[in-house]
Amino acid sequence: MKSHRVTAAFLVCAAAAHATAAEPAKAAAEIINPAGEVIGKAAFEQTPSGVLIRVVVSGLTPGAHGIHLHTAGACSPDFGAAKGHINPYGKAHGLRHPDGPDNGDLPNLIASADGHADAEFFTTLVTVAGGSQPALLDDDGSAVIIHEHADDHITQPIGGAGGRVACGVVEAV
Repeated sequence: MKSHRVTAAFLVCAAAAHATAAEPAKAAAEIINPAGEVIGKAAFEQTPSGVLIRVVVSGLTPGAHGIHLHTAGACSPDFGAAKGHINPYGKAHGLRHPDGPDNGDLPNLIASADGHADAEFFTTLVTVAGGSQPALLDDDGSAVIIHEHADDHITQPIGGAGGRVACGVVEAV
């Protein structure tokens, strides 16, 4: 009888702890092309040590494409409304740059021969909703931008990645 009470008490405590545990912050973006057509999505999940990003997109040219996190949650026809990279500390652009990277820098997204890309990225340079790094879901939001060419991770200001070919506004889910 005593062991059943201990087991029951343990289960109640475990259930209460689970119910009060905070869900990880999550966000998502529908990715559009310049014509405004949805060509993919991105999902953002806060983990204990950074942000896990999953991108699934189609309609790209085959090969590598720069992909960056931008300061404003807006996509206009030319995607200029997304402004520049998240970079509150004024770092140089590029994962290879000795004075970088800025907070919006990510590795390249690789599209297959049919223009489809399905990739995961991890970054410690931003948070989803707040913490020790800039938040994607701050007052003016943020955007994920895909560029027409590969990012060389050192050339200023965007690694030679060229024009913006896709954009997604990051929103809470």
